[in-house]
Amino acid sequence: MPRFFYTARDVTGKKITGVEEASSQEEVVGRLQAKDLIVVSILSEPKEGAPAFKEPGQQKEKFRPQHSGIKDEDLTLFCRQLATLLGAGVTILKSLDIISQQVSSRKLQVVMRDLQRNMEAGISLHETMAKHPKVFNELWVNLVESGEASGNLAIILSRLANYLERMEAFRRKVVSALVYPVILTVAGLGALLFLSVKIIPTFAELFKGFNVELPALTKILLSVSSFLRHYLLVGIGGSVVLFFLFRRYTRSGDGRRQWERFKFDMPVLGEFFHALILERFSSEMSTLVESGVPILYSLEIAERSVGNLIVGDIIRKIKDDVREGKPLSQPLEKSGFFEPMFVQMVSIGEEIGELSQMFKKVNTFYQEYVETFLTRFTAMFEPLMLIFMGLVIGVMVVGMFLPIFQISKIGGS
Repeated sequence: MPRFFYTARDVTGKKITGVEEASSQEEVVGRLQAKDLIVVSILSEPKEGAPAFKEPGQQKEKFRPQHSGIKDEDLTLFCRQLATLLGAGVTILKSLDIISQQVSSRKLQVVMRDLQRNMEAGISLHETMAKHPKVFNELWVNLVESGEASGNLAIILSRLANYLERMEAFRRKVVSALVYPVILTVAGLGALLFLSVKIIPTFAELFKGFNVELPALTKILLSVSSFLRHYLLVGIGGSVVLFFLFRRYTRSGDGRRQWERFKFDMPVLGEFFHALILERFSSEMSTLVESGVPILYSLEIAERSVGNLIVGDIIRKIKDDVREGKPLSQPLEKSGFFEPMFVQMVSIGEEIGELSQMFKKVNTFYQEYVETFLTRFTAMFEPLMLIFMGLVIGVMVVGMFLPIFQISKIGGS
């Protein structure tokens, strides 16, 4: 009967290694799980004359990765596949091996091989994930740690996958809603630029033969056209430089806070940016609390991953109040950033012991709010853009034909 060398951890996280004789790897997994052990890896003893076990990086590839970077879709799919395989009783190492042979990202494939190597050396999954902070953020690491400690890694990863899928679907809706206004704006500006650079100069050559004083509107249009033809490239280059300087400034501490404050203070759009932050915060808190992460750790993770310095400062103050023993709803209300509905739902969740479910309901509300806002914004933007384009083109047409009308009157008289 073949022998299997295994590495596992007990409920306290202690590493345990040993050898089991069994007819299959699945039988060994069943025995270890019956002892309340979390299986880390299982390797079968190679038969005589059989090639030695190959490292993950030496195995023959069954699938060639299609791109080099790591997209959000790659991580979402990886999380869902890992949760499914672990839920089916496959060991972590075997699961990583299976997924790494079909992953579409070359970089993620390299990261997964590193996860395998570290876990074979006895390092836990969350510890080796923490070595790749640009790939696995604190949300990943803390949830995986919670899953390993509780022995419910498959369930925790399934919840994380649900969160990532919700975020990905929400992001796609936002992008889809903004694509049309962007295309319409670019097309409109392109049309205006074409008229200014190509059509108006043709009229300018024609007007040189007229012995009449050109109307003020025509002179303005000719001056704008001449400026664009002579300084268009300079203007584009200057705009690019200003854009990069602006980005650099808004990535610094003070500049970023000023930009964030400006966005929150913007009329109409300020409410949209506010809702986006609340949607992200409630989504993360729902996933973390539901997965058994303590509320203080959940707030700490949300503080660093919310993506907004001003809101990060607010969450830090909330976390300090909760550490002093106050219920979460009180510092939320005290901050002035969270709306009364948000605070009331959290308060009810604390009272009935269903905080994660209340965060889910709040998250659903803000997702619907953002989607509705974008739908209305798109519906309003199209006619406004068409009216603007019509007015500008109308002014151009009138400005170019005014001298011709003047000459017609002179010739008629």
